[in-house]
Amino acid sequence: MIPVAQNHDLTSANTLRLAGRAAAFAEFSTVSDLLSLLDQAGAARLPVMMLGGGSNVLLGSSVPALVLRSAMTAVTVLGGAAEHVRIQVEAGKNWHEWVLESPAYGHGLENLALIPGTVGAAPIQNIGAYGVEVGNLVDEVRGFQLSTGQLRTISAQECRFGYRDSVFKRELANDFIVLSVVFRLQRRFEPDLSYGPLATLDAASVTPQQLIERVCDIRRERLPDPAITPNAGSYFKNPVIDRVQVERLQQQYPGIPVYPAARADQLKLAAAWLIDQAGWKGRWLGTVGMHDRQALVLVTNGAATLADVRALQNAVADDVWQRFGVRLEPEPLQFGEV
Repeated sequence: MIPVAQNHDLTSANTLRLAGRAAAFAEFSTVSDLLSLLDQAGAARLPVMMLGGGSNVLLGSSVPALVLRSAMTAVTVLGGAAEHVRIQVEAGKNWHEWVLESPAYGHGLENLALIPGTVGAAPIQNIGAYGVEVGNLVDEVRGFQLSTGQLRTISAQECRFGYRDSVFKRELANDFIVLSVVFRLQRRFEPDLSYGPLATLDAASVTPQQLIERVCDIRRERLPDPAITPNAGSYFKNPVIDRVQVERLQQQYPGIPVYPAARADQLKLAAAWLIDQAGWKGRWLGTVGMHDRQALVLVTNGAATLADVRALQNAVADDVWQRFGVRLEPEPLQFGEV
C-alpha cells in the first residue's frame, strides 16, 4: 500500500505560497503505484488531481481530492534519424534540470532554461520563452486517461498546441495524467537568437551551454526567484487581437510593441507593456503586487490568499481594458476551491 497523507498542507507546494489543503496526497514512482492509488481514490470516492511543481496554479483553500505527484524521472533514448533523436522523459523530472541535460542528447530546448515546473506540466501549458515553444519539440505525450482507465499515447498533432494552450487544457482537462513526454530534438545545434537580448550572441560560435547560461542570466535579471519572492512567473497571457484593432491602437500609441501571431489576421501584444502603461508595474494591492522589474509577474509577500490574488488580477485587467480595450487572460489555473 502506497502511503497517502490525509488533510495535506499544500502551501509549500505552490510557488505563490497560497495556503491550502488537500483531502489526501501521495507520490508515485511507478505506473503500478499510480494504478494502486487510483484504486484507493475510487474506493474513497475521491476525485484525482495532478500537481507538478506548483508554478502555474492558483491554490484554493480546499482541494477535495487525492492530489498526486509523479516521482518518475527517467530519461530514455528511443532512437531517431540522421537529423533528429527521440528522447522520452518521465513527467516528474524537474524541467530546468532536463534542459540542462538535453544538449547531451539533442538540441532545441536551450531557450527554455530556468522555467519552473516539471516535464509533465510543460506540454499542458505549451510553455514558451525567447522565441521557442515546447510544442514544436514534442513528438508525443504518454499517460493515463481517467475516463477510460487506459494508458494512451497522444501524438503532437492530437495535442493541438496553441499559444499557452493544448488539448490537455480543453477536452482532456482533469482527465489525463501525463506520465512521460517524448521530445524530438535536433542532432545539429542551430540556435534561435531571434529574441532581442539573445541577438548579441554569435550564431556561428555560440555553444549550447553558452546559450543556456545567457537565457538564465536574462531570466534572473528580470524575474524574481520564487524561492525568495513568491510568484507564478508570467501571470497574464500576451493578448492576441485582430489587426484592425492593432492598427487603431498604433495610431494612438505609436510605441506599442506588436508581434506576429499564429493567424495572419491577428497580432500579439505585450501584456507587460500594457500593464506598465496602465500604471501597475511595481504597484501593490495589499499582500500582492506586480513586480517592479517585470510588470507581467504577480508577486506576493507570502501571506496572500487566493482572494487577494484575484482582486489584483481583476484590478489590473480592468485598468488595461479601460485604457486599451484589450482583455487580459491569466495563465495560472485554479487548483481546488476557495
